[in-house]
Amino acid sequence: MNFKKMTDEELASTRDEVDAWFARYAKSIWSGRLGYAVGLLGVFGISTGVVFLMFDGFEPVDLIPILLGTVVCFMWYKVNQQHKNNSGFLGEVKEEIARRARKVEKAAKK
Repeated sequence: MNFKKMTDEELASTRDEVDAWFARYAKSIWSGRLGYAVGLLGVFGISTGVVFLMFDGFEPVDLIPILLGTVVCFMWYKVNQQHKNNSGFLGEVKEEIARRARKVEKAAKK
């Protein structure tokens, strides 16, 4: 995204929106240690389903923990990727805002 073409108001609103997302993320189940625990529960569900398939033979009920564990692991992965992308994006926005502030200060000194 080209920040140089954005106005100061657009940059500020973008920064505020991403900051709001970070606040929601911090309160969600996917943040911190609890997020890792949820991801591990997904892996546990997958492994439990596989073990049931190996020891009990194929039963349709054994697919339920595998499917649920797969969904939980996929959601955990997507949320972590979104967090990484948003943190990098927020850093770029803040750098652009700081660059513009320094440019205004330089212009004011002259």
